[in-house]
Amino acid sequence: MEFETVIGLEVHAQLKTRSKIFCTCTTEFGKPPNTNTCPVCLGMPGVLPVLNRQVVEFALKMAIATNCRITMVNQFARKNYFYPDLPKGYQISQFDLPIAQHGYVDIEVDGKARRIGLTRIHMEEDAGKLIHDPVKPQSYVDLNRTGVPLIEIVSEPDIRSAEEAAAYLKKLHAILRYLDICDGNMQEGSFRCDANISLRPAGQKEFGTRTELKNMNSFRNVQRALEFEVRRQRDILLDGGKVVQETLLWDADRNVTNSMRGKEEAHDYRYFPDPDLVPVVIDEAWIARLKESMPELPDAKKQRFIDQLQFNDEDAAVLTSSRELADYFEAALALYPQAKKLGNWIKTEIMRELKGEDGLDILAFPVTPENLAALLALIDKGTISGKIAKTVFDEMMKSGKDAQTIVKEKNLVQMSDEGGLLEIVQQILQENPQQVADFKGGKTKLMGFFVGQLMQKTKGKANPKMANELFMQELSKE
Repeated sequence: MEFETVIGLEVHAQLKTRSKIFCTCTTEFGKPPNTNTCPVCLGMPGVLPVLNRQVVEFALKMAIATNCRITMVNQFARKNYFYPDLPKGYQISQFDLPIAQHGYVDIEVDGKARRIGLTRIHMEEDAGKLIHDPVKPQSYVDLNRTGVPLIEIVSEPDIRSAEEAAAYLKKLHAILRYLDICDGNMQEGSFRCDANISLRPAGQKEFGTRTELKNMNSFRNVQRALEFEVRRQRDILLDGGKVVQETLLWDADRNVTNSMRGKEEAHDYRYFPDPDLVPVVIDEAWIARLKESMPELPDAKKQRFIDQLQFNDEDAAVLTSSRELADYFEAALALYPQAKKLGNWIKTEIMRELKGEDGLDILAFPVTPENLAALLALIDKGTISGKIAKTVFDEMMKSGKDAQTIVKEKNLVQMSDEGGLLEIVQQILQENPQQVADFKGGKTKLMGFFVGQLMQKTKGKANPKMANELFMQELSKE
């Protein structure tokens, strides 16, 4: 039997505000446990929450960027459940009147475009964190994160594969980073997602029984976890069993899912409007101001790179994959206006370092856009060859020095003295009479051998264009 995979994702994005959503406590990550707290976020009796206006602005920006319909009068609700990291016994969220609904984002997988609908975007506060003792059978509660502002982005069940889920997540991540409203750090929990997965026989309209997957802290883990859960559900259905509706935790070390608890429904949380918070009223003027201040988003930037700089779709996608990388490219382009050459260097040399074992961040990259532009200018001037430029780049990575300084210190200036090179060319031809005869007999690929010999003798400093011309000149003689 053929099955169709149905996936919906719930993404939590921590907003880049300096203070929490309902109090003035800092949102700074990494502070000692229970130090970023006050009576409001600890849920002490008699305290009242006050909404952080910037949280609303950030949520509105994401709503605009994802083509949502904004709820002009939206409302906070209490989501009631008991857990040790929830000091009030309820979480302030939104339920029937979220700030935005019915949006979409476009993704591309294997060259095919797909539109993924968004059910809603709503604002809410984060809960605390449980820290489990690795030795003793006990846990500790850190409430620093309690009250940190989040937006939850809920997709429609439009995703049909783990690959589509990963592409959708990367698109949301890029939009949030371009808007500069979330740092997107999955390791610190600033960007995290839960997935609802079900299978149904191909052609069936009704959804199958769904499970919820949690604890996925990287794009790779999301894809692996979804692939595993699809296989698990398929095996159960093919054996004639029934999928149990439950919440599962992904174990990245063992590559398996483990049951956590039965899956809750909305009525389990007994939502009701929060009596301590008035409705949030949005006016058209506010939306208009935000639309005017919106940055260029990833899809628009990618299309501009294709239209104006003549990049193909793949190269434009790489260069606009993050706001920081696109900014790096454009800063270098302002100084070195050869887009294709610059783009190739970023795609090969720089992306290799960003994806390597050290996982460098482009914001802390040791080669600045200015220094990269200066390095490529040295190639164009003939000061160094393309091969030497890669050696210089490696040294720039290690030392942080500019290309001109490294070239002088290591005496890497390209040999472009025609007289000096001609002597070496003639010497090589005298030392290899058989290869000379073979070349003249039609084996023209031997040119690579001759140039290689020259590079060896000059330690890679010979001007390759001049070298080819001199060899052709000498080999053409009778």
